[in-house]
Amino acid sequence: MDQVKAMKVFVRIYERSSFTLAADDLNLPRATLTHTLNQFEAWLGTRLLERSTRRVRPTLDGEAYYLRCVQLLAELEEAELAFRSVAPKGRLRVDLHGTLAKYFVIPALPQFMERYPEIELCISEADRFVDLIAEGVDCVLRAGTLGDSSLIGRRVATLRQVTCASPAYLRKYGEPKSLADLTQHRAVNYVSRTTAKLFPFEFMVDGELKEVPVDGALSVLGAEIYAASAVAGLGLIQCPHYRMATQISQGLVQEILADTPPPPMPVSVLYPHNRHMSPRVRVFVDWLSEVFATAE
Repeated sequence: MDQVKAMKVFVRIYERSSFTLAADDLNLPRATLTHTLNQFEAWLGTRLLERSTRRVRPTLDGEAYYLRCVQLLAELEEAELAFRSVAPKGRLRVDLHGTLAKYFVIPALPQFMERYPEIELCISEADRFVDLIAEGVDCVLRAGTLGDSSLIGRRVATLRQVTCASPAYLRKYGEPKSLADLTQHRAVNYVSRTTAKLFPFEFMVDGELKEVPVDGALSVLGAEIYAASAVAGLGLIQCPHYRMATQISQGLVQEILADTPPPPMPVSVLYPHNRHMSPRVRVFVDWLSEVFATAE
C-alpha cells in the first residue's frame, strides 16, 4: 500500500466530507478512493471516517489523525522539493476578492504561471465567508479587517482610501469642507456580505478614527454598483483609491475631505490555522506580496 497516497486520499475526503467531491479533486475514480481508504483503515487498525448515504464525518481517531496528516504531507512535500531542487507543483485552489483580482492579481498572473508552470491554479471569485476546509480552498485573498479567528492571515498590502462624489452631486449639495457639513449630504451605503450591515463612513482625524453618520436612501451590495452609483451622482462613497483612480483622472468623480481621509484598507491572504502552509500556498502568498508591494 502507498501510505502517502492513502494519506492524501483520507485528507481530501475528510476536508470535502464527500467521496465524490474528493474524487473530482484528485482526478481519481470514486471506487479507487473507497478501496484505498478501506485498506488504509485496515492497516491502521482503526476507523477514520463514518460513512452514511448523506454525509461523511470523521471519528475521534480521524480528527486526531487528520491534523497529523496535513502537517506530515506538507513537510514531506517541502523536503522533497528542497532536496530535488524542483519547483512546487500540483493543484492550488484560491478564492479572490473580485476587484483586487481585476486590478492587481489577474494582470500579473502570467508572471506567476511562467515562474511556476507545474502549479495548476483553480481560481474562484467571492466577497463572502468561505469555509476553506469544506469547500476545498487552499487560501483566500480578502480586503478589510480580519474577523475570523479560525484562519491565519498574512497582510500583503495596506491601500489608501478616499471619500469622493461626482461633480453633478457636488453642484447640487455643495462640497463639504468639514465633517460637520456631512449632515447636509447623502451617502451611498455599502452592505457587508458577511454581516448584512452597512459599513459606516470613517475618517482619520488627528490620528484617531472617527465614525460619522451620513444619511442615504440607497444601499448597495457590490463594488461595481457602488462605484457606478457615485459616478451617477447618487451620493458620497468611500473606497480604495485604486478603484476610483481612473474616474478621478477623467473628472467623473473628485476626492473630497482629503485632510481627513478614511483609514487605510488592509489586504490579507488567509488560510486555515490547522494546516501547515504547503509550498504551493507559500510561493503564491510570497508572489502576492510582490504584486501588492507598490500598491496604494
